[in-house]
Parts: sequence; structure tokens; C-alpha cells
Amino acid sequence: MTYQHKIVWITGASSGIGEALAQAFAKQGAKLVLSARRVDELERVAKSLSIAAEHIFILPLDLTQTELHAGFAEQVVARFGRIDVLVNNGGVSQRALAQDSPLDVDRKIMEVNYFGNIALAKAVLPYFLNQKSGQFIIISSIAGKFGFWFRSAYSAAKHALHGFYESLRMETEQHGVNVLLVCPGKINTNISVNALKADGSRHEKMDDATAAGISAEACAHQIIQAAQAGKEEVLIGGREIKAVWIKRHFPKLFGRIIRKQKPE
Repeated sequence: MTYQHKIVWITGASSGIGEALAQAFAKQGAKLVLSARRVDELERVAKSLSIAAEHIFILPLDLTQTELHAGFAEQVVARFGRIDVLVNNGGVSQRALAQDSPLDVDRKIMEVNYFGNIALAKAVLPYFLNQKSGQFIIISSIAGKFGFWFRSAYSAAKHALHGFYESLRMETEQHGVNVLLVCPGKINTNISVNALKADGSRHEKMDDATAAGISAEACAHQIIQAAQAGKEEVLIGGREIKAVWIKRHFPKLFGRIIRKQKPE
């Protein structure tokens, strides 16, 4: 698969993995729709891309405003005529004990990471089905494979994404729709800085493990490789992604190992 001239819509495109994917798809010759809440950061990313300005559409959105998603999809189609790829990357992490987190914070994390995500997919899906082609690239997490300290709602939302998109894949693959679930481990982005604490405020701290992770650019490269290969799921990161294999085959050993990990 080549992404030259393809219409690629990326949420969370203002930083981190989303920004790195924008750079990588631009190098492939794609036409890009960049979405996030921060317009100034989207404009910064757009100016840095190696494609013509007319091939970039800045479309600010808040994932929690799900009632607007169908209209956003219409705007993309009005601008470029179609949508070929939706990269559902936008989201928020968590750094709080379950016992300390009020339900409204849990709901906010679920609203952004799950409902906002699938609402946008449902807005795009009719276009994919009508044109008999399309690709969903869903940025989940290894937290979608197992729980971890301070991630109860975040992990729950990522687990939910797997259930939804694995079902969607089975329902739509005969119509030319491809679903890739991406499970990053430790990636050097601001995900921990922007994570929500128990009171709903930002964590404002870079975790040591996150700082030591692979670059967002390396992650984006592997995502595009997996997408081009038509894979259904890909794990990306360092040694930490081996935990998924250990949990599957040696659950008791996994339990001992994960409990020894540094909570952060």
C-alpha cells in the first residue's frame, strides 16, 4: 500500500505520535487533515510539513463533542472528496489511584479515549462503506492488554477500544475496510505530562519510563509499516512490549513481574 495522494485524517496531530505520523504521511505524499484542540499547534505542525499548503486541512475538534463529528467528516469530504484513512490518535492518559479518582474523572477519560474515538469512526464509516475502501488506524496502548498502576480508567478505555474495533473489523472487512490496532509501550512524548490526576488536573510531570522510551518518529515509522502491510495489530516499544506475550503464555509469571514495576 502506498499513501501517495491518499486523504489521511489524524486526530491528536498537534504533538507526540500524531505529529510524527503527520510528518511520516506527508513524506509518503498523502494529503492531510490535522485535528486537535490547539489551533496554534496544528498550524505549527502544518508549516513544518513537506507538502503543499493546499494539501493540508486544519480542522480543530474536541473529541468529547461527539454530536459534531458527523459534520466534521462532511467538511473533510467537502474539502478533499473522500477519506481514505482515519488515524484515531487523540486521547488523554491518567496518573491516579482508582480509590482516589471520582467517577466524573473516569467518565472524562472514557469520553475522550473511547466514546470520542468511536464516534468519529462511526462518522467516517459510511464513507468507507460507500467507497468500498478505507483504513482505521487506532492508537491504543499496551495498557489495552493489561492494567497498570494509576491507569484504571485509561486501561479500561483502551481495553474497550479493542473490543469495539475487533468487532468492527469482522463486520466490515468484506467491504474493503481495514482496522489496525496499535499498542505503543513507552514512547517519548508528553503523554504523562498531559495525563489527568485524581482531581482532573494535569499531571505536569514527565515519567522516567516515558522519557526513556523510543522516539515518536520511530513509533510512527513502525505504525506506517504495519499499516502498509495490512496488519491487524502491532506492538511498538522496547522490552516492555514482551509483557504482552508473557501475560498470554505465563500469566503467573507476568503477575509477579508486573507487581515489581515502578509505579509512576
